[in-house]
Amino acid sequence: MFKEIYRRLNDSIKPEETLIEAAVQKIRRPEPERTVRLRPVLAAVAVCLVLVLAVPVLAATVQPVYELMYLVSPSVAQFFIPVQMSDTNNGIKMEVVSAEIHENMARVYMTLQDLAGDRVDGTTDLYDSYDIRLPFDASARCERLGFDPDSRTATFLITIEGPQGSSIPKDKVTFSVGMFLSDQHIYEDLQIPVDLARVPAAPQTAMQPVFGGSGEDFEKEVDWRGSNQALAMVPGQPDPAFLVEGIGLTGIGYVEGKLHVQTQVKDPLSNDNHGYFYLVDAAGGKILSRYAFAFQEHQGDLRIDYDEFVFDVGPEDAAAYTLYGDFYTSGRKTEGGWKVTFRLTEEE
Repeated sequence: MFKEIYRRLNDSIKPEETLIEAAVQKIRRPEPERTVRLRPVLAAVAVCLVLVLAVPVLAATVQPVYELMYLVSPSVAQFFIPVQMSDTNNGIKMEVVSAEIHENMARVYMTLQDLAGDRVDGTTDLYDSYDIRLPFDASARCERLGFDPDSRTATFLITIEGPQGSSIPKDKVTFSVGMFLSDQHIYEDLQIPVDLARVPAAPQTAMQPVFGGSGEDFEKEVDWRGSNQALAMVPGQPDPAFLVEGIGLTGIGYVEGKLHVQTQVKDPLSNDNHGYFYLVDAAGGKILSRYAFAFQEHQGDLRIDYDEFVFDVGPEDAAAYTLYGDFYTSGRKTEGGWKVTFRLTEEE
């Protein structure tokens, strides 16, 4: 679009006929003193033109200016961003392998390779730190496909999907990553070593401001549009018998006749440690919590997140259930800041 506008504006600039005739006459009868002055003027005009065309390209590579340009017009911002198929930072190389369009969908294959160590592995996760900039309306997602241990390279698939019935334009896309997580551990179907019939029937509680939650009864039990608070157990010291590194079991008990289970994650922005609990009955059936909510506390610069899961089970029914959970933790965070810009092409 920008190129067409520029071409139309350029074509519309025409000199008057009298000026053309005067120029022709001067060529036929050159005047030495004026001919000498013509070259510097033309050179200056050429230099000015180069500067005018180069400044937007330079500006688009400066992040604050690019962000402003993108807010005003994503298509113009992407037009000026230079193509860069790979980027190396902190000893990690991110590279676009291919980027092809098929009707309303584009598939981009990208690799992340550790050139200096073993920070990239088979569990590498871009977490929520990646950003996809498109000059057109579409949705996008990124997923890990595999890992090659010999070259220490993880491969990712970026899927861009436009509206049904439309075609994705052959335009430029910018993909950036601020950090990634690796050395992840998975604990699935983990039995929690606790006797539900012997946990506290009236633990100490306090109202806590809630910043998130889930479950069928969440909106009913937590006044999201009002006080936005929930009755939570006062966090205790992590239970040493809970052997999930990076997650602490800080409370379990019955609050107002319902089973509450609470976990703690320190410095959550540097990891993706999370999980959930469920109950298993005598027949092997799985019972999920009715709702869960999250709240925070700060100890100096340290942020601590708490998740509390609530089951519709009282102490009188506790003997019929066993507590289980699935948990996912990350042992390493690698920061850098990688950005590539590539052009989508038709699928061969």
